[in-house]
Amino acid sequence: MKTLNQWLASPWRRAVAATLAGALPVLAFPAPGLWWFAHVALVPWILLARGAPTGRRALRDGWWGGFGFMLAMHHWLLPNLHVFTFVIAVLLGALWAPWGWLVRRLLGGVPSGRAVAAALLVLPSGWLAIELVRSWQGLGGPWGVLGASQWQVEPALRLASVGGIWLPSFLIVAVNVAVAVLVALRQAWVPAVAGLALVAVAASAAWVWSPRPGTDDHVAVAVVQPGVVTAGAEARFAREERLTRELAGRDVDLIVWGESSVGFDLAARTDLAHRLAALSRETGAEILVNVDARRVDRPGIYKSSVLVGPEGLTGDRYDKMRLVPFGEYIPARSLLGWATSVGKAAGEDRMRGTRQVVMESGGGLRFGPMVCFETAFPDMSRSLAEDGADLLLAQSSTSTFQQSWAPGQHASLAALRAAETGRPMVHATLTGVSAVYGPSGQRIGPWLGTDASTTQVYEVPLAHGTTPYVRFGDWPPRVALLILASWAVTAAVVRLRRTAPAPPGPRARTAHEWPARPGR
Repeated sequence: MKTLNQWLASPWRRAVAATLAGALPVLAFPAPGLWWFAHVALVPWILLARGAPTGRRALRDGWWGGFGFMLAMHHWLLPNLHVFTFVIAVLLGALWAPWGWLVRRLLGGVPSGRAVAAALLVLPSGWLAIELVRSWQGLGGPWGVLGASQWQVEPALRLASVGGIWLPSFLIVAVNVAVAVLVALRQAWVPAVAGLALVAVAASAAWVWSPRPGTDDHVAVAVVQPGVVTAGAEARFAREERLTRELAGRDVDLIVWGESSVGFDLAARTDLAHRLAALSRETGAEILVNVDARRVDRPGIYKSSVLVGPEGLTGDRYDKMRLVPFGEYIPARSLLGWATSVGKAAGEDRMRGTRQVVMESGGGLRFGPMVCFETAFPDMSRSLAEDGADLLLAQSSTSTFQQSWAPGQHASLAALRAAETGRPMVHATLTGVSAVYGPSGQRIGPWLGTDASTTQVYEVPLAHGTTPYVRFGDWPPRVALLILASWAVTAAVVRLRRTAPAPPGPRARTAHEWPARPGR
């Protein structure tokens, strides 16, 4: 241990150690998919910050660890954003600097049992506050929320139905804190074990008492995944048309194409609109396509989910609201526009939609479309469920990152959105990974991988009822902020009491002030 501390005495060695420790949780996400590792992945980072010689060093440990986490989580952006990927990781990593300071403040030295008990609440709350801040679309959105690593763990999905993705995140951090205490502070094992027991009780309570969606019907949804097409938008449309024609006679209720599946405004290219209508008549199902093109009725380029029926365009349209930073627009372009010169950032900002839309197919199926990046935002799927959507749909494309971890990570998010809302979700892509999940987040049918150019029909169970998360919203972050505020006020009061001057004692009397004895 002494040798390790000597090695970490170098600021640069310590920075490297913190960066590597911060990157460890990424192994719990796809593609490595070591979901169980999330429950101990933060322990090295916690131990490093706990042992920081000063509060300032703990701040740096938090910052470097956050940098490592952000860089590892978004490493697949490097071929496109190049050096700007590091800039983003440095800026977002700063969010974890206060968390590193909190770790040392609560667990540094030989903490009392009360301090350890506080750490089991305050440190997960601090982590949740960070996830809440970086979930703002302007900062890149909630990609890589820690709880998302549990997308295939049924108890975690049940927890998500109660408190959204936030609740699994909170409990995972609490487990990591308890394990770190058991490793480094064995004398404080009682609150650590009590914390682990409370996590187990919370998970068990969610398992037993959280309502399960009741399924009452099924719909047949077909996903059309054309695969990689390098010859342009016309060639891609032709392949999608050929694949869709194979669905004739399959008795499907809805056909879904991926993001940017149509590269022309259908109001201008009426020939393509007529071909889509003919496909709808031939297959007996309406087709949800995604148009990525400059519109003729208003300025700018939009990404839009457009529903086409046997008679042509139905009029149902959803314009993407939350755009991918740097991929679809440049934040503060006048300041950061240089990103286009060092990577494949957006040369022109896409235009934003103004509202979410619930569409209805001819068979009475109500569905809520989202486009690509929007599936990372739990509030969007929750809003669609509140508005009466029976089915959630995502049209996506990660073809730019085809050989990276991004397609699998993106497809896994649909399981969480399904579990949170109690509504099945279809994740349809151009080039994979396409996937479908039931109303409890359970996987339905096969994944269509990045090497597939095919169609797949899924029998999707519909559900009724409302999950606690849809009813009560993002209550775990609100509770976390309340815990942080309460701890800060309590710590400030204790500090004031310690630094306040002691009250003056009784004034000593001189000999002249004592009353004379009788007889003198």
